[in-house]
Amino acid sequence: MKPAILGGAPAVSSEKEELFHWPIVTQEDIDAVTEVLRAGTMSGTTITKEFERRFADFLGVRHALGFCNGTASLLAAMWACGVGMGDEIICPSMTYWASAAPALTLGAAVVFCDIHRETLCIDPDDIEHRINGRTRAIVVVHYAGRPAPMDRVMEIARRHGVRVIEDNSHAHGALYRGARTGAVGDIGAMSLMAGKGFPVGEGGIITTNDRTLYERCVAFAHYERTGAPSRFNPPDAQITDPELKTFAGIPLGAMKGRMNQTCSAMGLTQLKAFPRRMQDIQEGMNLFWEFLDGVPGLRPHRIPPDQGTMGAWYYPQGLYHAEELGGTTAEDFSRAVNAEGVRWCFPGGNSPLHLHPYFFQSDIFRTGKPTVQAFHRDFRRQNPGELPVSESIHEIALAVPWFKRPDRPEIRRYAEAFTKVAEHFHRLP
Repeated sequence: MKPAILGGAPAVSSEKEELFHWPIVTQEDIDAVTEVLRAGTMSGTTITKEFERRFADFLGVRHALGFCNGTASLLAAMWACGVGMGDEIICPSMTYWASAAPALTLGAAVVFCDIHRETLCIDPDDIEHRINGRTRAIVVVHYAGRPAPMDRVMEIARRHGVRVIEDNSHAHGALYRGARTGAVGDIGAMSLMAGKGFPVGEGGIITTNDRTLYERCVAFAHYERTGAPSRFNPPDAQITDPELKTFAGIPLGAMKGRMNQTCSAMGLTQLKAFPRRMQDIQEGMNLFWEFLDGVPGLRPHRIPPDQGTMGAWYYPQGLYHAEELGGTTAEDFSRAVNAEGVRWCFPGGNSPLHLHPYFFQSDIFRTGKPTVQAFHRDFRRQNPGELPVSESIHEIALAVPWFKRPDRPEIRRYAEAFTKVAEHFHRLP
């Protein structure tokens, strides 16, 4: 069949809304949120604590702590791991800015490392030579739902005595060698915003088995849980560390991090339905790649089934091999797929952070010099060409449709759009 961009009929003439609609909000969600609003307990913690307990059980960890958003949870996790003035963290360059930027507000610098061509996650082979005496933590991002190679990362981290922070914002529910992502490293931190795989409206959460890290996160942004009286909640002594107890009543991060209880109420109802919805997503996405098996230029971005699962498969990607399609760029390929009626196809990934001026020019503390140099006299910025895989992300990855239901006939139509374009690549404008 002739591609639509060359005058043929589009493979997808109309879009079935329920195939992509997210989040799925039911009357149970609405009732739960409305009850909080009517009670006026948005700033309370009773419902949030119940959500934290159930979320921790789902992940298989001892502790979970809700936050107002994912960025706040990552900031708290970094501080809990001892990241401070003059320190460094290691983070993949190809990720959302919140995986790295909070470190600068703590007076630390970010040393970026490259990603692996197949996983789009942190490349373990590019970590160890970047560790030095100032390294406090490695941030691992389970990118686009694919669990990173945590066994290798943890081995490197343990050998050098540094912490591992899992940014699990893309991989809710995913499994890595039998464990939930967010429960493998020293501490997990993640966004739960409306568009994520596990949505609560707006929010974030940290997860850990380490009581010390949990208490430090409490002390950083949850003053009402330090044992001090609160207008909305009874005294709640979560802190046992004598040093942290000294500052009860005022958060050490000078910020309120608590989750709004409209979000935690929705989190409780969403959690009940999540395993079933996650299974629907996995079946739908695997169907899509089953239909594309053997199509040149395209490979699934997913973990092998003997190693884990993709969970809710947020922001799904395909691995693009231009050399199999006569050098056709990802941009030209996606433009032709868009002409087939597929909105969700474009060059994939996030733009590499090591090239963004924020990380080597911004002067957050107004010292008259870039923040990364304020406490690191010998810090050297990373230049174009140093992280080649991250810098080529818009050439080697394609964002693909995120199917929420395993509707075989409908998903086949979308796969046909990609197949048509791949088979006629030599005719593309």
